[in-house]
Amino acid sequence: MSACAQGGGAPVSHAPADKVRVAFTLNGAPVEVLAAATDRLIDVLRGALGLVGTREGCGAGECGSCTVEVDGRAVPSCILPAREAEGRSITTIEGLGGPGGELDRLQRAFVEHGGVQCGFCTPGMVMAARSLLRRNPHPSPAEIRTALAGNLCRCTGYVQIVAAVDAAGHGADDGGAHG
Repeated sequence: MSACAQGGGAPVSHAPADKVRVAFTLNGAPVEVLAAATDRLIDVLRGALGLVGTREGCGAGECGSCTVEVDGRAVPSCILPAREAEGRSITTIEGLGGPGGELDRLQRAFVEHGGVQCGFCTPGMVMAARSLLRRNPHPSPAEIRTALAGNLCRCTGYVQIVAAVDAAGHGADDGGAHG
């Protein structure tokens, strides 16, 4: 038996050789996960962290269903290597709202204006809209459509989604991104 197998020799790492520890802030709380070189942020969010609100549609960053905020900017998590989350602040759909699952103003506007149909694209739409409202608290309908151009929805026709973002932005003094 080797010295390492008997407990002597070089220290044993708790991370598999092909994985590294990645530490970041997730929905306001510090987290640390093990990530392989091939892991994408969406893999870590849905797998190791169990946050399944972020959806994967195309896997190529084209549909927007996997949108999360990284340092306040809308980013498709299906094309972001998990290791690039190191030291960053990530917000997912689970990070919105209040205690007990209370919806924030933007989420309520989506419900009230019919911006939610089947629900598959909704988390990504909400996260992209939140990022827009942080940058531009009172966007025009044209600015809303431009900001959401990378998010696909096959159910609503976008009219209700634009109306929801418009209502959240124009009804809020904090950019509509919070309760």
